[in-house]
Amino acid sequence: MVDQNEKITMMHGAGGAIMHDLVKNFLVKTFGAIGNAEVPLEAMDDAAVVGDIVFKSDSHAVKPIFFPGGDIGRIAISGTVNDISCLGAQPFALACGLILEEGLLLSDLDRILISMHKACVEADVGIVTGDTKVVEKGALGGLVMNVSGIGKRTSALDKNLAVVRSIRELKANWTLDSNLIEGEKIILTGTLGEHGLAVLSAQQGLKFGSEIKSDVKPLNHMVQELLGQVGGVVAIKDPTRGGLADALHEWTEKSKIGILLQEEKIPIRQDVQIACEMLGIDPLEIGNEGKLIIGVVPQKAQEVLEFLHQTVQGKDAQIIGETTAQFGGVAMQTAVGGKRIVARPVGDPIPRIC
Repeated sequence: MVDQNEKITMMHGAGGAIMHDLVKNFLVKTFGAIGNAEVPLEAMDDAAVVGDIVFKSDSHAVKPIFFPGGDIGRIAISGTVNDISCLGAQPFALACGLILEEGLLLSDLDRILISMHKACVEADVGIVTGDTKVVEKGALGGLVMNVSGIGKRTSALDKNLAVVRSIRELKANWTLDSNLIEGEKIILTGTLGEHGLAVLSAQQGLKFGSEIKSDVKPLNHMVQELLGQVGGVVAIKDPTRGGLADALHEWTEKSKIGILLQEEKIPIRQDVQIACEMLGIDPLEIGNEGKLIIGVVPQKAQEVLEFLHQTVQGKDAQIIGETTAQFGGVAMQTAVGGKRIVARPVGDPIPRIC
């Protein structure tokens, strides 16, 4: 029964528990039984699978539309490309819907489109269709956009899954949130927190002593090379809204397994750590746009790590923990020797980061 007086709040779009409840209790409840997808809506993975096609739709309302290290256009392309990549597919076509606010400078629009083109070239994928609308001047902050995309199965994914199946049983045909079992290693491909703090600095005019830039970038080439050249990967996820903490809780919930992190292994830049302490923000809950968490069979974890260290996108990668059947949820072995629970965030502490 829906409370007739309850309204949408900013927390419904901030990742974390409140947003997930909204998606499950309204969108999945309404549309989950419709269609014939191998990875359907109710799986709530980063994208859906229909046949051998991976399909993703991603909307972006980042505010402001320009921030250190990126802009709304770059994040829209990268976000869709990375979500498709998380299932092991290679993106090959995008669609873009623009909602422009009256008063937006044409020079700003041009700057954003050029940035989108650059990200498309990096990802080797093109925008092939789309739509444009204009609304009255109001609260959009300039513009919002949707980028949808399709990806296809690759030989790299098949090689990766063959490596996994030579080590342990795996029924899934994609790198899904629900694939993890006990004893697998969790790898984070780089440092946390830059994107959220870069957007916050632009929103509030904050200075952190050094310029913290967003990490936003497409990661599909790194993923395909990892799958094809090394293998052993069972799950991939980008820790966007809600950060690392929320992404790991999605894994534990869907795989029905616990995750134990090692605090001293989680890579966080010193300036990001200082800024988070100053603001009272947990860096594990801040959204990222150019990092992945990767679940790997233990026999291949070191090889995966060595491969990532040879790439620009994964040079700071670390094995940050492993799955366990001893408990559910996420816990952390602290640097001082104890353990603490890593709670699922209610939502990302920074609004409109993507």
